[in-house]
Amino acid sequence: MRIALLIVATLFAAQAHAQAWPSKPVKLVVPFPAGSATDQVARAIGQELQAALGQPFVVENKAGAQGTIAAEGVAKSAPDGYTLMVSTNTPQAAAPALFKQLRYDPVKDFQPVARLGTISFMLMVAADFPAKTFKEFLAHARANPGKLSGGYGSAGSQVSQAMIRSMGKVDFVDVPFKGLPEAITNVLGGQITFTFADLANALAQQKGGKLRGLAVTSEQRSPLAPEVPAIAEELKGYELIAWFALMAPAGTPADIVSRLHETTAKALAKPEVVARFANLGTVVAPMNPQQLAGFIKSEIAKWGQMAKEAGIQPQ
Repeated sequence: MRIALLIVATLFAAQAHAQAWPSKPVKLVVPFPAGSATDQVARAIGQELQAALGQPFVVENKAGAQGTIAAEGVAKSAPDGYTLMVSTNTPQAAAPALFKQLRYDPVKDFQPVARLGTISFMLMVAADFPAKTFKEFLAHARANPGKLSGGYGSAGSQVSQAMIRSMGKVDFVDVPFKGLPEAITNVLGGQITFTFADLANALAQQKGGKLRGLAVTSEQRSPLAPEVPAIAEELKGYELIAWFALMAPAGTPADIVSRLHETTAKALAKPEVVARFANLGTVVAPMNPQQLAGFIKSEIAKWGQMAKEAGIQPQ
């Protein structure tokens, strides 16, 4: 009888805990600057969570060091459901291959909540750049070794550049930035030659006409920009896809994680959210916590291999 009462009391306490959360604003940490694809996705899903759960979900941009500064901060935060991160493949999977030392463990220090979506990149140059196609870009780069410069602000853009270098047999200067919006600004200003912009930013720039997209990193052409060829059409086997995920610090109560996941899953199933993500160049691609945990482990191995094959040396 006592055991039965204890079980009932435990279940009641867990239910009460879940109902009590959230009782104050929740912080959504974004490891990249305002205007980045991650920032835009975070604001979109944050609005849905806020409407469903009745508390503000406040986006806090904390850019720098390929997202690892933000990831370290979230990893060390109290696991109470009030500090979350809209993460990406950069701090969560690629970072171990990009840095000699990390002050957090992308697996052990985090509790996966839900994968949100996937996105590819577009090679972009200024409108007056002499090469009008990706094939011409390769020829121009080969004819001018070391004279072109590519700016990156995430693992996706960095590895995209490194893969072009190794697979396309071209040489250029790498220029790091805190985020892709800054890299785009420098292409517009003529300080650098090109960048790989996520589709969330690339589509807007392409529409504006100041930058021109030469190719996308997905294996096939994107339905969002079918006129832009895939790099794989010229360099067979080239493919790079990035992703977004909602993460919490390790140790976050299971009932909070469950409620967060269920609420997020319902939001991602809405046609209007699917359409909003599409406008951000992002395909809704949900995963539950268990699926996401396994996916991240496989992605760490995958990004490590891609970085190695592309010749990236950990910093």
